[in-house]
Amino acid sequence: MGKLIIKLYHPAALLLLLISCQRSGQHTIIQNKGSDTLVNLAQMWAEEYSKVEPTVALAVSGGGSGTGIAALINGTVDIANSSRRIKNQEKHDAEKFHQAAVQEHIVGYDALAVFVHPKNPIDGMTIEEIGCIYGKRGKCNYWSDIRGTVVPGCKDNQIIRISRQSNSGTYQYFRDAILGPTQDFRLGSMDLNGSREGIDMVAQTPCSIGYTGMGYLSNHVKTICIAKDSQSQCIAPTPANALDRSYPIARELFMYTVGPLKSDLKKFFDWIKTDAAKKLTIQSGFVPVP
Repeated sequence: MGKLIIKLYHPAALLLLLISCQRSGQHTIIQNKGSDTLVNLAQMWAEEYSKVEPTVALAVSGGGSGTGIAALINGTVDIANSSRRIKNQEKHDAEKFHQAAVQEHIVGYDALAVFVHPKNPIDGMTIEEIGCIYGKRGKCNYWSDIRGTVVPGCKDNQIIRISRQSNSGTYQYFRDAILGPTQDFRLGSMDLNGSREGIDMVAQTPCSIGYTGMGYLSNHVKTICIAKDSQSQCIAPTPANALDRSYPIARELFMYTVGPLKSDLKKFFDWIKTDAAKKLTIQSGFVPVP
């Protein structure tokens, strides 16, 4: 018959064990979801913030601004990241579900950049020309329709339009800023999930054109300047031009919450305003809030 062994803990060791269990139970997870434009910066913030507040973890995921806001409405996230302003209906739905007001936090600024293949000789375009390529009423099907442009390596000189899926805040902001409220995207574009996929596609396809937040730009594509019209100066998508809004399609970047900020959320949003957080914003290619 085996012996029954009862292990007795020293009182001091037992106290340490109980304290350890209590601390692990106090660990807070903040759910953060939404914009693919913001996801890299949000992840960098989460990693750095865990060093400041070790008992708080931010679980960050993308999926698009619309996805994040939908999750905020149904209560499955604490923070929704968005590269476009929340719609009135979305705000109404969230406030009705939670019986509390939606809070908008501007966390940075971005210049929505338009880019082409490095072989493309075009250096700049007007908003009207971009709308002629992407808009439903547009008739620019070939690069020659844009001031007689000929793109080396582009068979038939036909434009390949790279776009985003409709749940993307970048997609919706681009539509509103370039096409206006009375026009939608034309059919036949390649609608990709994320900004990185768009960069990679254009880098490999001489005929193509795409758009993204400036935090995703790389030397593998050619970023063009944009003019409001043929009489206006062509402005490059730079941090300075995004901040002073001289770039025609500069925008704010948002985080949304519902109701009064709880202690852990308030501490996080206060930390976003610090120099440490702003340095990460700059590293991500965006402009911190002054």
